Formats: sequence, C-alpha cells, structure tokens
Amino acid sequence: MAKIGFIGLGIMGKPMAGHLIHGGHSLFLHSRSGVPDELAALGGTVCKTPRDVARQAEIIITMVPDTPDVEKVLFGENGVVSGLQATADHETRQIVIDMSTISPQATQQFATRINTLGHDYVDAPVSGGDIGAQNASLTIMVGADETVFETVKPILELMGKQVTLIGGNGAGQICKIANQIIVSLTIEAVAEALLYVSKAGADPQKVREALMGGFAASRVLEVHGERMINRRFDPGFKIALHQKDLDIVLSSASALGISLPNTATVHELFNACIAHGGAKWDNSAIVTVLEKLANHEIRKHSE
Repeated sequence: MAKIGFIGLGIMGKPMAGHLIHGGHSLFLHSRSGVPDELAALGGTVCKTPRDVARQAEIIITMVPDTPDVEKVLFGENGVVSGLQATADHETRQIVIDMSTISPQATQQFATRINTLGHDYVDAPVSGGDIGAQNASLTIMVGADETVFETVKPILELMGKQVTLIGGNGAGQICKIANQIIVSLTIEAVAEALLYVSKAGADPQKVREALMGGFAASRVLEVHGERMINRRFDPGFKIALHQKDLDIVLSSASALGISLPNTATVHELFNACIAHGGAKWDNSAIVTVLEKLANHEIRKHSE
C-alpha cells in the first residue's frame, strides 16, 4: 500500500480521496478550504501545507480548479516541490499526479520542472463529474511515461472505471480538451431539444425517456436532461469551472490556428449564465439562458 498525498478536496477531490483510503492506502491530505472531518475520521492525516504533504507521501495527487492553482500548489511558497526529497542519485523518485483540468502547454512545462528535480509527473484529468467521482466510475485520461503509468494505474483504477494512457506529458490534457468540446456541445444540444419540446407542447420527461432508447441517447441526456427537467441546478460541475475549461479550449485552439465556432457559442452562453448570477450553478443550467432568449423572441414577435 502506498503513501499518497491528496491536495484539493472539493466536490470531486473529496470522494476520490475517500476511495483511496478505502483501498487501503495511507492518505496525507491538504485543502485550502480545510480537510473534511469524514476523511480525517477514516484515517487520513491532515497536513498544513502542500510541502508537508510532499514530505510524507510517495505519490502526490493534485485536484484543484485551474492552471494558476496547480502552479501555486506545486511551485509556490510551501509548495510541493519544497517538500520533495533530494534525488541526486535518482533512486528515490516521487510521483506528482495532477488530476485537474488545465492548460496542456503549462502541463508540459510543469512536467519538465518536476523531471529536472529527479521526480516523475503524470497529467490525469478526469471526466464523469461528481457522480463519477462518488461512484469511482471516472474516465481518466493519462499523459505519462509508460513505466510511470504502470506504477500509478492501480491507484487510478480505485477512482475510475476507464484509465487510458494517451501519450506523454500533456497528452492527457489534450484528450480532456476534446472531451470538454464534446460534452459542452452535447449539453447545449440537449438544452435546445428540451426547450423545443417544452414550447411545442410535449412532455419533456416522456420525450427524454423515449430518446434514451434511440441514437440520441447519451450520458448527458440521461443526467443533465433530468436536471434540466427537474430544475435541479445544484452542482455537479459548476458553470464557472466549465467556462474556465472552455477558456483553455479556445486558447489552445487559437494557438493552433483553428476555429471552434460552436464551442465559442457555448462559451458565450456560459458567460450569460454567469452574468445572471449562475457561476455556481450546475452546467445544465445553460438551459435557463436559452429559455430567456426564447421568451424574448416570443415577446418581440407578439408586439
């Protein structure tokens, strides 16, 4: 059993860390919002700083919101690198696994900095949301050296049902960008479809049930469609975080010289949600902006 550090214990990180404890590993925990009492009760060791985590753990996992957060946790004052063991002989290599969704370019830079210190780096962003984290059914997309991947795969499998090595460092984040393009456009498509159904006078719940048996079936229609119908917009995955992911997507696309017009449209719809106070809503709440636009058009045509 490994000594594992886990930094970032929010909606996603908390259940993920819990699965590792239940898997028999020793957990060293840190979160800027405080370590949840239930994880400490399960036997997790509370650490004051990321540095304290790195001093005690063989493998350090980070699960924080954005690229600057990862950089601060790793390289800031009392960060992870200040607690890593000196490895002049390269015999005592620790492994840093970042499971956040961040910039692929920054990921490659972080990996180089960690490698230069004599340690290994893995980018392993996830898909599946809070439900996947709770059920240990996440899809985990990995960028790593193949030997390092084989070392950490059993640990990742405690948190996810599908763990795939995509390529070297940064490849996991590239895969996550592709995931976020598909997910965001599908959420918007489901919202449009259910808006149409509602305005056309059919029962959205029955339509959803029918569509789940056909080619339009998807996990998004199943989970987010139900949230839209039931008006249950507690996260889940917050709109502010999804918008952040699309910032990364569009920035990366711009650097590659390609256009992602529909992704840009969804990004603007999320901006509109945030403008209406929805930064902390679940991303399924994108339907509310489409409804506002539809109602505006209906009023305009009725005048």
